[in-house]
Amino acid sequence: MEYHGILLGMGNPLLDISATVDYNFLKKYDIKLNNIKLCEVDQLAMYDDLVKNYDVEYIPGGATQNSIRVAQWLLPYPEATSYIGCIGKDKFGEEMKKSAKLAGIDAYYYEDEATPTGTCAVIYFGGERSLIANLSAANCFKAEHLKHPEIWARVEKAKYFYVAGFFLTVSLESIKVLAKNAAENNKIFTMDLSAPFICQFFKDEQDQIMPYIDYVFGTEVEARTFSKVHGWKTDDVEEIAIKISQLPKACGTRKRIVVFIQGPVLPIVVAEEGKTKLFSFVPLPKDKIVDTNGVADAFVGGFLSQLVQEKGIGECVRVGCDAALTMLQRPGCSCPPLSHFS
Repeated sequence: MEYHGILLGMGNPLLDISATVDYNFLKKYDIKLNNIKLCEVDQLAMYDDLVKNYDVEYIPGGATQNSIRVAQWLLPYPEATSYIGCIGKDKFGEEMKKSAKLAGIDAYYYEDEATPTGTCAVIYFGGERSLIANLSAANCFKAEHLKHPEIWARVEKAKYFYVAGFFLTVSLESIKVLAKNAAENNKIFTMDLSAPFICQFFKDEQDQIMPYIDYVFGTEVEARTFSKVHGWKTDDVEEIAIKISQLPKACGTRKRIVVFIQGPVLPIVVAEEGKTKLFSFVPLPKDKIVDTNGVADAFVGGFLSQLVQEKGIGECVRVGCDAALTMLQRPGCSCPPLSHFS
């Protein structure tokens, strides 16, 4: 099998700005812990505040890009993955391009000359964290950009697509192009629920894409939010996974598979053809955990690295768990310097 460019990710390329802050910072910018959200106007100043007044670390991120980096790290084939998104024409954008190249990803970023590269504040306080994204240039990606020869060549070559649900806030039409390309060409389209606010406030957009999704990823919190907004009146994660797997599908050649992770102790739930399978997840001791940021992204990346090699569900889950455990022991969603197969 030809693996070059087999997996394509499309998403919001963001430069993570990580820092441990004090209570005054939380209060000043009205930051709630254990939360993922988009930046509001009165929070824009926090990014400069972090850089000027706190010890920060920069890590190229964005949910889709995290998963693609992890998948490439686990694949023994150069540039098996590709990635598209929008960045600014600035130093952060240049850092993003360098990072993708070092990771072995065949990335092509559309550059917006008028808007800076997107950032994500990764805020730590008292052992807890919150993510606040300022999409900036990432928010400028449009379906018309897919017509760019460098971008469309990557779309045509890919046999698997992955898009995190966060991209629903940016360009539903771009996602539709990839989803329909997959359905019409017997490719596999995968997507993540990403966050409760996506399920709540982008329900209509999510519902428009769901018929095209072959693999749905998510957490137990996202699953329960999805259930609530669809009026299902159940909090049972297994039942919700089955219900999502049985929603109408555009391509009848394969059934939808749903994969939900449930935190550090409970098993991974996989729903397929009206049944669920549970896979155990062995947690790390607390003293070995460095950072929980990007762990779910790492699981997806590990899963996809095996899926594109046509491995069974059990192996996909096992490697996804291994990738998640690796990221728990590192700052941010950062892969070890040597590839998994070096």
